[in-house]
Amino acid sequence: MTETLIKAAQFFLSLSFLIVLHELGHFIPAKLFKTRVEKFYLFFDPYFSLFKKKIGGTEYGIGWLPLGGYVKISGMIDESMDTEQLSAEPQPWEFRSKPAWQRLIIMLGGVTVNLFLAMGIYAMILFTWGGQVLKTENVKYGIECSEFAKEMGFQNGDKILTVDGVYFENFADLPEAILISGAENVLVERRGVKTNIAIPKDIVAQFIETKSETGFIGVAFPYFAKDFEDGSVAEAAGVKVGDQLIALNGEEALYFTDYVKRLPSLIDQKVTLSVLRGLDTLNFNFILGSSGKMGVYFVQPNELITYDKKEYGFFESFPAGTAMAIDKLDSYVQQFKLILNPETGAWKGLGGFITMGKQFKPVWDWYHFWNFTAFLSIVLAFMNILPIPALDGGHVMFLLWELITGKTPSDKFLEYAQMFGFIILLSLLVLANGNDILNLFN
Repeated sequence: MTETLIKAAQFFLSLSFLIVLHELGHFIPAKLFKTRVEKFYLFFDPYFSLFKKKIGGTEYGIGWLPLGGYVKISGMIDESMDTEQLSAEPQPWEFRSKPAWQRLIIMLGGVTVNLFLAMGIYAMILFTWGGQVLKTENVKYGIECSEFAKEMGFQNGDKILTVDGVYFENFADLPEAILISGAENVLVERRGVKTNIAIPKDIVAQFIETKSETGFIGVAFPYFAKDFEDGSVAEAAGVKVGDQLIALNGEEALYFTDYVKRLPSLIDQKVTLSVLRGLDTLNFNFILGSSGKMGVYFVQPNELITYDKKEYGFFESFPAGTAMAIDKLDSYVQQFKLILNPETGAWKGLGGFITMGKQFKPVWDWYHFWNFTAFLSIVLAFMNILPIPALDGGHVMFLLWELITGKTPSDKFLEYAQMFGFIILLSLLVLANGNDILNLFN
């Protein structure tokens, strides 16, 4: 319960932060162009609000429905659907009375803020924590596979050479290249032999159905004994510092995670542990005990594998943060394309608020918090710029039409378009959060 509350608190804080800044992106240019802003709300307030206070002609408040936020600008067809106001003669302070280029800037303000915010957050992450890259060539022990990856044909220890003939220098790019980018073939080196693995078109759908929380592939690392706990049964049996653990009860177990998976089923049983000491293979027998632990501390991955870490100066961090934001945006666009393609089945993985909340860690981790907040800012920018009526992108689409043709869509047309947009958004909302609810029971 505590972990759930911590995740929920982080999600609530992140979402509130992004919504307020997004709406400020509309509010500030509206004020600069002397356009009246009637309301500025965090969350929606149908029928009542949790808090409200009027300052300088604008009502600031917090709604009870946490599905977003809004600014109500006079003379604009928006979420409020206030058609009564639009039936009166246009006033100089109204949105509809302003030149098209000013209205366009007002509507693009929220998306612009979200994009620059993501760039700024990534820049400060790099400045504060630095950047860490694991080159594919440095993954000398190969990959560690999820059960799903094994079903696809991968094996622990495989070294990925190319994806559709392309070499990826950064290991972190490989899971996305295989799962999201529509890969058809992966070339791996397995025990010195090159092997091709065919990737099915619906790999995303299959992966989603596994509901895996361990990811697709990771970095494999062997289990070298670094030290021992007090009372270690393995040490008592004769295992020494520097030994490499290679088998358990006669079955190959080359990686640390092999022991994490197998040991719990061997509690209070006699086990045979095989180790490599120099060129010799030695076997040790002992009773595992009720703890399910051998009491062997392992050599950490960063002591076995070389990570390239780069420190960033303050000014140096901004172009790097911008590049990072662009990469994340490109990745999200690729994921969105998969969702639109029914053949991939990716739409099954479309998630709502529960899915987003689960992405936060069960402990308060500021690095992860800001990393995911920056990504959410990119998602918010992209989704809002889609040319769907009722979104910022819908308004931008009509304003661009006005600027190009010189013709203004009628208020009645905009009303119907807004209603159509609401239906689309409501359908997406039901689909995304419906998937979340179904996944709770499956």
